[in-house]
Amino acid sequence: MQIFKFGGASVKDANGVKNLAQVLQVVGYKDTLVVVSAMGKTTNALELVITNYFENKTELEPAINTVAQYHKTILLDLFSNKMHPVFNNVLGLFKELKQFLNSNKSPNYNFVYDQVIGYGELISTTIVSAYLNSITITNKWLDAREHIKTDNYYRRANVIWEETQNNISRNFNKNNLSITQGFLGSDTNNFTTSLGREGSDYTAAIYAYCLNADRVIIWKDVPGVLNADPRYFEQTQLLHQISYQEAIELAFYGASVIHPKTLQPLQQKEIPLYVKSFSNPENAGTRVGKGITLDPEIPCFIVKKNQILISLSSLDFSYIVEENISEIFALLHQCKMKVHMIQNSAISFSVCIENNYNNLEKLLQHLKAKFSVNCYANVVLYTIRHYNKVVLKKLEKDKTILLKQLTQDTVQIVTK
Repeated sequence: MQIFKFGGASVKDANGVKNLAQVLQVVGYKDTLVVVSAMGKTTNALELVITNYFENKTELEPAINTVAQYHKTILLDLFSNKMHPVFNNVLGLFKELKQFLNSNKSPNYNFVYDQVIGYGELISTTIVSAYLNSITITNKWLDAREHIKTDNYYRRANVIWEETQNNISRNFNKNNLSITQGFLGSDTNNFTTSLGREGSDYTAAIYAYCLNADRVIIWKDVPGVLNADPRYFEQTQLLHQISYQEAIELAFYGASVIHPKTLQPLQQKEIPLYVKSFSNPENAGTRVGKGITLDPEIPCFIVKKNQILISLSSLDFSYIVEENISEIFALLHQCKMKVHMIQNSAISFSVCIENNYNNLEKLLQHLKAKFSVNCYANVVLYTIRHYNKVVLKKLEKDKTILLKQLTQDTVQIVTK
């Protein structure tokens, strides 16, 4: 059993869908589950739909139509027969989306977000499945929401593993080629939930764990796991192999090529993960597995932009002790802040966070009641694994450093 995951870049247009089919034909698709993300930038486009639903109703219909037209163009390029059932199937999904937005009574942004955002994956997998069947790559379309059960922590739901395992064990036929959605689950009331942005990798790992798969392959628009993001660094290098532990460290610090939650279930069952290029499917890519050393042994760079640095000190210059730190983390959790770096001393505490849920003002209001607060918006967090003095000096050049933290293997720097 093998699990393939194709991201949005791999199916951004009709040629991408055709290439997905070619990849399956080249590497084989016996006993395979294919997890597919939303096409191209559909998730971003649906986020605009959600924004207009709450803030600008006059632009809601045009925003939906933009998403519909994008997918219609792909359909017309893939299917010469305009009477193919897939056209009505996709149209039906857009009707469902509109019906939800017309009938919804909940003011909860996060709930609405998950009910809307999942249509990207539902539509993409409907198109991919229909196309593969049309070229005699017989497959079965599966609704991931019927398998993956979660709590109702909308936009970053937590998997209920026992129920998910039971659902997959009972309802999955390993002998089929199956197509399903990344990113999605459902709660106990069968409302759609999402596993967090880039959560399709995690979906692949969930299925791999529950099916005892032999391997997982994530198909990307890069040759494998690189030591840095080529958008921000020149002369990046391919990592031929890395251990689970090293990959978890990279993911924890924000390396975008592997989702942070993906690796734990794979490590538990020692299922190897491969990251390979969908443009060159026969190339080796990167292997992530147990007990292997980093190859090559070079510094690895991670960049996270649009971060927020908050520096706290006690109002009376007393020590920042366990009670204070506990209260700070309780507030961070309450405001759903994603923490990427912390540093504390006797009388100060600093934290670098992401404000994904737009709760910054609420957080600052609570903190200012107890602490002296300095807040720096739009900062950049750099993390270097296996750093050396040369690369550190080069990175720091011409930057204003707000915070710096070093351990034996890792350095983190916050800059303006």
